[in-house]
Amino acid sequence: MKKPCIVVPMGDPAGIGPEIAVRAAASESVRNAADCLFVGDRWITERAMEITGVNLSVHVTDSPENGDFREGVLNLADLANVDRNSFVRGEVSGMCGRAAYEYIEKSIGLAMAGKADAVATTPINKESLRAGGVNYIGHTEIFGALTGTKDPLTMFETRGMRVFFLTRHVSLRQMLDMITKERIMDYVKRCLEALKKLGAEEGTMAIAGLNPHSGEHGLFGWEEVREIIPAVEELKREGYPVEGPIGADSVFHQAAMGRYSSVLSLYHDQGHIAAKTLDFEKTIAITNGMPILRTSVDHGTAFDIAGKGIASPVSMIEAILLAAKYAPHFIRS
Repeated sequence: MKKPCIVVPMGDPAGIGPEIAVRAAASESVRNAADCLFVGDRWITERAMEITGVNLSVHVTDSPENGDFREGVLNLADLANVDRNSFVRGEVSGMCGRAAYEYIEKSIGLAMAGKADAVATTPINKESLRAGGVNYIGHTEIFGALTGTKDPLTMFETRGMRVFFLTRHVSLRQMLDMITKERIMDYVKRCLEALKKLGAEEGTMAIAGLNPHSGEHGLFGWEEVREIIPAVEELKREGYPVEGPIGADSVFHQAAMGRYSSVLSLYHDQGHIAAKTLDFEKTIAITNGMPILRTSVDHGTAFDIAGKGIASPVSMIEAILLAAKYAPHFIRS
């Protein structure tokens, strides 16, 4: 059976991305699950192998079609965009921010052209992007722009628990203004459609409560009464498999135990804390609603440990494995 092809942009060259990427390339579980093409800079890649003690030969190719996927080989699209004379590991750098963007751009191009089945991303640094003249705040915004997707959906998966986010990078004050019946209904429908595209449409989505005890009928806040419950009731009338609001202190545990197939978290930390407490390293982000499949580690560039050879590759390996799991079922749009 043909293995899915996963393209992996190596992230900010000054961070741990190249180190965890080469370690993933050497992983037997990754090799058994997917054919991987890494996108980066050859010099940086070879330094990462020296740092980590990984012993692989580098096969340079612009496309998976010309890849050498034998054991012991790392396939690399070498963009040669890092000046070794000015490179400094572990620091914010415009050169590295621009390089990281170009790795992502190349990876998206391969996936959009149908030459790769999914993209699994490594960490980038927002300050470095800005210093490099890249006018996007992060991966999701880059993928949205380069795939023509207006509002990509973020989903976390860890140990089988799936968490979507109604709001993410806004303040708590702004978040409260975004808790509306219309927004909840729109997101639930889009999230369920995204699960269908992944081949994971069975089960019920739970809507997390916002206030303590989901507001206790207005005792601790009116959002549930005025916005969340009306949204859930109308969704049910329309035939959508949803329940809620379920108190946030119990809904994630119930989902982890299999009672719900997914949870709609209402704000950033509500879902992040739940997923990362369950399993920090194996919490993987999936960007849904796009014409291509993208998974990602959910940690940063870790400049403080870059170059020390101690960065764990677990999250990178899991991101590739999750991409390989969903790629055969993913419905391109």
